[in-house]
Amino acid sequence: MSQNPAAIEREIEETRERLAATIDQLLHRASPKTIVSRETAALKGYFVDAETGQPRTDNILKVVGGVAGFVALLVVVRKVAS
Repeated sequence: MSQNPAAIEREIEETRERLAATIDQLLHRASPKTIVSRETAALKGYFVDAETGQPRTDNILKVVGGVAGFVALLVVVRKVAS
């Protein structure tokens, strides 16, 4: 169970290095720029096919339809409220 002091120091230093690397990775992943970049890529992936670079018209039409429906709802609500 007893190790020599040099081995214990080496083990502590290796553990510190692993922890430092883990903290660096977490800081990078939690960075606002990284988050924005990741979310932008996800949003682009929803509207543009990654393999061909062509727009995904089905997803675009779903969003346009949802926005148009919401605007129509607002117009109806304003007409009824007037």
